[in-house]
Order: sequence, then structure tokens, then C-alpha cells
Amino acid sequence: MSDKTKAKRVLIVLGSPRKKGNSAILAKQIAKGAKSAGAKVEFIYLHGLKIAPCRSCFACQKVNSKGCAIQDDMQLVYPKLIAAEAWVIASPVYWFNMSAQTKIFLDRCFALIGYTKNPFADKKIAVAMSYGDVDPFVSGCINALRSFQDAFNFTGSKIIGMVYGSAMKAGEIRENKLLMQQAEELGQRLLRK
Repeated sequence: MSDKTKAKRVLIVLGSPRKKGNSAILAKQIAKGAKSAGAKVEFIYLHGLKIAPCRSCFACQKVNSKGCAIQDDMQLVYPKLIAAEAWVIASPVYWFNMSAQTKIFLDRCFALIGYTKNPFADKKIAVAMSYGDVDPFVSGCINALRSFQDAFNFTGSKIIGMVYGSAMKAGEIRENKLLMQQAEELGQRLLRK
């Protein structure tokens, strides 16, 4: 394949301990749409990885940095983040914000600058969230969505879309047919220019 016909890569980062939970189902629906548009999709389950919180040592920000000083499973994730043209970040709402797994991952993305110049500049982002309340404000989902908006606005990445909905029991999100359709459509347009 030439560079022009090479499949675009989408990295889906799942921040729930439930591999078949509601946020994962939304992410898989986005993946379905992305695949139908010709993308190559890879999943990462954060819960099974050993990822420590950022130490604020700033080793990744120094001139001639070799990247993050913490030697853990995030070292396996960094090259995948850099290689992908788009990221899908999926998380449930836990205690009025994104899951701890997702937050630690997001904090550690700070170190991407130590691996390549402008690592966020052309990234396309999609967010998938599920929450237990019927309201995204009462549940705290809005707090997580705002965190993603602020972070990716700061990095210059483009948020292509966000899908989120209420579901408490694992798999319950599938009952929201409109949301499932919106998630698939988000995947289809994720890599469009």
C-alpha cells in the first residue's frame, strides 16, 4: 500500500475495569464505524496494565529528553499513541468524573512531548462515556467531558465528537439505539478531514 492508501490507525483506550461494560460497548460501536470507513483499530485495556501516576519530575520536558522516566506499561502505550491518527478514550463516570485508570493515563500523556515533536497536533479525538444517573450533570459526566475538552484544547488536538449515555448494569447501554447509532457514526467520521 502506498502512504495515500495506507489504512489510518485508531487507538481505542478503555478506562473501565469491565471489558464488556457500557463505555467499552460505546467504544466498540465507534470502532465498528471506524472499521467500516477503512481504519485499522487497536484496543488497549488500561485496567490490566501497570501504570503509575505522574511523578511531576519533568524529565520528559527537558531538552534531549528520552521520554517518561517511569518504566512501566505506559512505555508500551506511548508508541501506539504516537502512531495512531485518532484516539478514542472510553470511560465510565466514577464519583463525578472519569475513572482513575483514565485519569492516570491522561496525566501520563504529558510525557508524549519527550518522544516526538508536537505529538498532539494532528490527533483526532473521540470520547465515549457512560454514567449511572439519568442526567449528565448530576452524574458528573459533564466534569469528565469538560476535562477532555480542556486538555485537548490545550494540546491543539481536535475533538471530533463525544458520545455519552446513562446505563448502570453492564450491557444496558445497548438498549439506547439512538446512542449506539451516534457512536457508530462518530467512528465513521473520526478520520475524515
